[in-house]
Amino acid sequence: MSLTTHHAPSSIPGIPGSDASGSATGIPTAQSAPPGVRRATVAVYASDPILYVGIVHQLRRRPEVEVVDTADADTAQVSLVAVDSVDDETAALLYRLRHNPRTRTGLVVGTFESGDALQRAIECGVTAVLRRAEADQDRLLRLVLAIANGEGVLPGDLLAKLLTHVGSLQRAALDPHAASLSTLAPREADMLRLVSEGLDTAEIARKTSYSERTVKNVLHEVITRLQLRNRTHAVGYALRNGLI
Repeated sequence: MSLTTHHAPSSIPGIPGSDASGSATGIPTAQSAPPGVRRATVAVYASDPILYVGIVHQLRRRPEVEVVDTADADTAQVSLVAVDSVDDETAALLYRLRHNPRTRTGLVVGTFESGDALQRAIECGVTAVLRRAEADQDRLLRLVLAIANGEGVLPGDLLAKLLTHVGSLQRAALDPHAASLSTLAPREADMLRLVSEGLDTAEIARKTSYSERTVKNVLHEVITRLQLRNRTHAVGYALRNGLI
């Protein structure tokens, strides 16, 4: 399904009596701004029409913001992207929005599957994040106004996840061995653990049901990849990095 803005449909599946005329069951018409209040313009992008209607329904009840139509989306101060997760299609949209100097981008997201996904969103120009489960009317409004004012918004636990992820990348850049350790295969870790317990090649082979030749090859691969001297060095390095 294409990730884009949606025109307000005349009927929304699953919402009986919904319409775009501003009735109680449809998308409300835009509210007038109080005197002297400049409204923030926002374009909403969503992974499906139902999600789009839900967010627009909330925002159009607030006089502080103006939800623009598809034709004017590129002129909005704020681009609000609502998705389940940051996949390739979402990243492509975020990247395109990043290169629009007129807009700043916020993300309403179901989940970040990893620190990589969070970093990817930030690198694509996202300045504010809100979880879908927390996206009520007041939080959506605060998010849009913060983005329009050039502020960043990131929940505390996501900020911690981002900092941890960036820190691990920096450590990997400074210490290539650490990067190799992070990708150590379970079989390699098991064999290093047995070496640390004092087992020799034959004993490790019996314990793991591998041939002695396989044990030697696996341990040699670990030592070579980590640029270490011998099995003892490999065990010590793994212990210091909390691998075994």
